[in-house]
Amino acid sequence: MSTPHNEANKGDIAKTVIMPGDPLRAKYIVENFFEDYKLVNSVRGMYAYTGTYKGKELTVMAHGMGMPSVGIYSYELYKFYDVDNIIRIGSCGGYLPELKLFDIILSENVFSESNYALTLNNEDCHIVNSSNELNTIIKNTAKENNCNLTVGNTVCTDCFDLYMTDVNKFLERVPAGFNPVSAEMEAFALFYNAKLLNKKAACLMSVVDSKFIKEVATAEERQIGLNNMIKLALDSSLEL
Repeated sequence: MSTPHNEANKGDIAKTVIMPGDPLRAKYIVENFFEDYKLVNSVRGMYAYTGTYKGKELTVMAHGMGMPSVGIYSYELYKFYDVDNIIRIGSCGGYLPELKLFDIILSENVFSESNYALTLNNEDCHIVNSSNELNTIIKNTAKENNCNLTVGNTVCTDCFDLYMTDVNKFLERVPAGFNPVSAEMEAFALFYNAKLLNKKAACLMSVVDSKFIKEVATAEERQIGLNNMIKLALDSSLEL
């Protein structure tokens, strides 16, 4: 079985999927962390690899940028490939002054102004939560490995927040008391798909820019600097 966006056969995809945005990051992960792997999807260059990490079968599949892209790929993984767990790993903008480049953030609840839920499921929903079960595993794994982790609410935007003409106007529209620690562009669609299909989803992010930080990480620095987050996601997957 395949879909218009995924040529993998049923059974080619593991029950737990690690999802970076960048297809080249998916390739980097399996080349540097897996014992063995095979390419199971290359449609539109959205690479998916299935292999083993410390003896555990996992799939690493890219999801592209933005909610429509991650929405398609995660929906199909859950619905047609019987995936139970997706851990998104990506980059984010930090909203706390104490956050430094490559600090790791775990999303609890995500707010978006998007109409993704309304369009997909006729539900006027703008806040959705991650899986408590997955988040607990990730937090415990971080503690066991002495990995610093910031846990909090995040916002999911339809555009790159650094390009907003006035990010403060957007933040004024965030519900009172939500207090986001970071911004990214995909978690809402992923979390909503998991909610709709009774699956589990989590989102780990590394800080790559912030209004409190003058420097912005280069593409090469992002690839190398995200290793701690990648390893946290992979080690957490061993408990699933």
